[in-house]
Amino acid sequence: MIDTPLYLAFVAAALALCVTPGPDMMFVVAMGGRGGPATGVMAALGVAFGAMVHALAAMLGLSSLFAHLPVLYDVLRWAGAAYLLYLAVQAFRDRSPLAGEDDGPAPAGRLRAFVRGAVTNLLNPKVIMFNIAFLPQFVSPERGHVTGQLLLLGLTLVVVGLAVDATVGVLAGRLAALLRHSRRVARGLDVFSGAVFGALAVRLVTTSD
Repeated sequence: MIDTPLYLAFVAAALALCVTPGPDMMFVVAMGGRGGPATGVMAALGVAFGAMVHALAAMLGLSSLFAHLPVLYDVLRWAGAAYLLYLAVQAFRDRSPLAGEDDGPAPAGRLRAFVRGAVTNLLNPKVIMFNIAFLPQFVSPERGHVTGQLLLLGLTLVVVGLAVDATVGVLAGRLAALLRHSRRVARGLDVFSGAVFGALAVRLVTTSD
């Protein structure tokens, strides 16, 4: 079903795309910086879940709706920007205690990171358009099973992205854990996270399609 050389080229291209700093990676860095390594990994898993939904939509042809109905694209884009701005405000207002000062509900925080990663990715219509433009380039129609090929390519992209983002989340979390002993530094990390979320919101509504 799969053209092996073409698939290997796809894996190389996917890896190159995933290691290039982008919105998803910056989001994971911000979440890992605020909550630690486990939170960074959960944020990466949330992003991967959103990416998997996008891949399935591309496989089923649902993503093409955004190419034919631009208003849906704009609605999703503005909703995504509003959600990122909400996260930015939450980060700027955060007054959570430093690590070690409180034995709060860490599992709830990690679940929140997963949900935020998923929602942020799902509300980014640029990911949808990317799947429409990128995945079909590596499909071999003459081999048949086009839907199956799209599914395999989508799964591969999700796995590669998860491996990269989870690694970045862990590293960001560990670095932040070393710095959070200072309340001033901890507050600076929250401000950094808020700035990242705000910048992602601006980028989502201002960059060209």
